[in-house]
Amino acid sequence: MNTIIKTKVLVIGSGPGGYSAAFRLADLGKKVTMVEKHNTLGGVCLNVGCIPSKALLHVSEVINAVKHAPVLGVKTQLSELDIPAIKTYKNNTVAKLVNGVQTMSKSRKVNVIQGEVRFLSANSVQINQSIIEFEHCIIAAGSRSVTLPFIPHEDPRIWNSTDALNVPFVPKRLLVLGGGIIGLEMATVYESLGSEVSIVEYCDQLVPAADKDLVKVYQKYNKKKFNLHLNSKVTAVETQQDAVVVSIEKENQSNITQQYDAVLVAVGRTPNGYLLGAEEIGLVIDEKGFIKVDKKMKTNIDHIFAIGDIVGQPMLAHKATHEAHIAAEVICGHDVIFDAKCIASIAYTDPEIAWVGLTEKEAKANNLDYQIATFPWSASGRALASNRSEGKTKLIYAKDSGVLLGAGIVGKNAGELLAELSLAIEFAANIEDIALTIHAHPTLSESVGLAAEIAMGTITDLPNSKAKLNSHL
Repeated sequence: MNTIIKTKVLVIGSGPGGYSAAFRLADLGKKVTMVEKHNTLGGVCLNVGCIPSKALLHVSEVINAVKHAPVLGVKTQLSELDIPAIKTYKNNTVAKLVNGVQTMSKSRKVNVIQGEVRFLSANSVQINQSIIEFEHCIIAAGSRSVTLPFIPHEDPRIWNSTDALNVPFVPKRLLVLGGGIIGLEMATVYESLGSEVSIVEYCDQLVPAADKDLVKVYQKYNKKKFNLHLNSKVTAVETQQDAVVVSIEKENQSNITQQYDAVLVAVGRTPNGYLLGAEEIGLVIDEKGFIKVDKKMKTNIDHIFAIGDIVGQPMLAHKATHEAHIAAEVICGHDVIFDAKCIASIAYTDPEIAWVGLTEKEAKANNLDYQIATFPWSASGRALASNRSEGKTKLIYAKDSGVLLGAGIVGKNAGELLAELSLAIEFAANIEDIALTIHAHPTLSESVGLAAEIAMGTITDLPNSKAKLNSHL
């Protein structure tokens, strides 16, 4: 016999979107029940995504710092890697944040239930041996890794991102299928751990969403680290006893066959829209599995909301969190909508590739009358002092008004520089506003102000192409 649980608001999923929605609702006085199908709270991001990957990337950063230390006059060497200790560090980092979510759930009196949800009606779901009846619902059920039908995913040497983050072993030869953010981050980790890494990307550049000039800086810096196969695709994967045999079709239609010890499939994520039975109650879900919502995060069923990966691109935790606040506040009667002008994207590689607002390729595609200003980090005192001068900061702005349209940065800690630029875009700041903002020296963020000075023609840290050199009186 089913137990009936009544709640004001049901939140499905406990990732950054789900727990943010539940906590915001609780803070606004609502009785909230949050359900999670996994054993721990925090969703993909905390458990098998953003956080463990950044922990491993920090390990990679330390390894690379030790390798480059002799250039700085520090005589040291990397004797060995303790893989179990590295995994423990990663797991402890995850545990701290997961425990934090659990603690906040208790302190806010959010009722947490573990199990898989299936919609019974527009006001009820089945979970385990219980039926939860709700007045409002927020679906934050996230996404999962894409699988490919011709790949034997059941073989333990065929990994998705979750498998790779668990570091089952360090393969001598690793193939990364997909040169997007997830693929490159894991390639960065495993190369530093000792793997010979090859990357297959269908497009003509890595990180296809980013501007090519930024990616070129990344590729030049890493040209000796990875075997790149651009404009290529994997056509067959055969698992043999001693290797995984992969056929790769190149741009010129020629095929090559290589052997690997492991293959990471990182070709994207797909939303979980069709895993809840929500279509059976009339919820509108598109052919890809995304749930349709409006700017209030409402679905076509007025009291059911959806947020995060399950409602569309970009599939990013910070977007989900913002959407969560909107949905929670609308349920509580606030007059708010989702109206973000920009959402930052970051590849936490080495160097990082980061962008916000319009890319140059998007500005071209939209036939905008724009200009760009680029400041090379080879002229940055902080970058030079840190022996990391390969980067650059690029601003994209409207030619007539000077309003900032977008920005792209490649370099060490590039993602940390996006906050100012995101705020500038949200406030419709123009290039002069940025140039007249005094940036601390010497910092990497100073490169933002200097790029704006290039646009204004006031730069003194580099030759000034806009200077009136022949106007001396």
